[in-house]
Amino acid sequence: MSFVRTLNQDSLSSAETDDLFARQEWSAAETLDACQSIVEAVRERGDSALLEFTERFDGVTLTTATLRVSAAEIDQAESRLSPPLREALDRAIANIDRFHRTQLDRGMSLTEVESGVWCGERTTPIDSACLYVPRGRGAFSSVACMLAVPAKLANVDRVIVCTPPGPDGSVDAATLYALKQIGIDEIYRVGGAQAIAAVAYGTETIPRCAKVVGPGNVYVSAARQILASRIDPGPPAGPSESLVLADGWANVENVAWNLMIEAEHGENSSAWLLTDCEQLATDVAETVERLLPKLTQQRQDYVREVLTSRGGIIVCKDLTAVARLANQYAAEHVAIMVREPWGLLPQITNAGEILLGDYPIMSLANYAMGINAILPTGGRAQTYSGVSVRDFTKISSIGYLTKQGFESLGRFVPTLSRDEGFSAHHEAILGWRHS
Repeated sequence: MSFVRTLNQDSLSSAETDDLFARQEWSAAETLDACQSIVEAVRERGDSALLEFTERFDGVTLTTATLRVSAAEIDQAESRLSPPLREALDRAIANIDRFHRTQLDRGMSLTEVESGVWCGERTTPIDSACLYVPRGRGAFSSVACMLAVPAKLANVDRVIVCTPPGPDGSVDAATLYALKQIGIDEIYRVGGAQAIAAVAYGTETIPRCAKVVGPGNVYVSAARQILASRIDPGPPAGPSESLVLADGWANVENVAWNLMIEAEHGENSSAWLLTDCEQLATDVAETVERLLPKLTQQRQDYVREVLTSRGGIIVCKDLTAVARLANQYAAEHVAIMVREPWGLLPQITNAGEILLGDYPIMSLANYAMGINAILPTGGRAQTYSGVSVRDFTKISSIGYLTKQGFESLGRFVPTLSRDEGFSAHHEAILGWRHS
């Protein structure tokens, strides 16, 4: 019998389903308290606090001079990568760039809502942004690509990167290479809650930024919550989560791989297969067990933990029930692996991304398809979207009146302002004189 947890939806109450779909609570009081002390220390002591926390949490001794990655280190990163890795990064960057260019706004548009009354919007870049590229269970050059490309396309005036150092104090070479290719060279080797505090307040070395974007651990998330009034914390991003929606037509091995792709991210990840086919459920569970030895031991451990406690397989009565359950879960990643995917697609309304095709497609989407893989987690796909160029821009409303438009609307507005009791509003209109 496979270790993969398999359940039948008909045997689950609504409360039991809610419990199954509950995400890990990261905003525990002790986490917030620990982060609060870190935030206060960085606010009060700046660089010296950053150096202290980097040594304590990362085991790396830095100086103020080495907080920023040098131009020489960035240049040398290319020589540390194999040609195939450089080629793969270049290909990913190109596709991410092509797709995100479709999100560029035309700048300003105006519509004449009635004669002489013009309304519109103008899109401009934010002034500054910190891209947070995590490190820990792996290096994430893919995250750097997903963040840096839309930030540069948006023409943000100042883009910096904060990323934790490795055990030897270096920054991941693939990340440095990718950032150089995209055109970002202001990189700081600092991570955790202390990095978020640094860009929220500014230190002697690290500039204050208007916004921070990128995934992070529970301490990074807690620091964003604490500092939300000081810096735009960006879209939420927590532990990885995925849904695979499949019927009896799907390729069993490909379904199994898609189920494991997000599960291998860590023990806090969530991964579920929702299917209307009991035989597929049985076959996938057995296939996961057969394929598992192909993974490194650490990733095997993560997959086992996730698929026994934070995920598994749920058999539903039909694809309509599958879609309903998928919308309730509102996953970061959703793979549709059914005979008629374009027929099921309109029923899926809550998802960070929706991937169609009978392949282990999540791997390609995470790295090189071009769509952004930094997506809302924790059920927030009900209201949030994935990272895009729009995260690095803002919209101002534009209004313009001709004399005709002013006189036309001026006949109605005093009635509204009197009703609400704002006398200056209607007196200004009634007392208006054309110069």
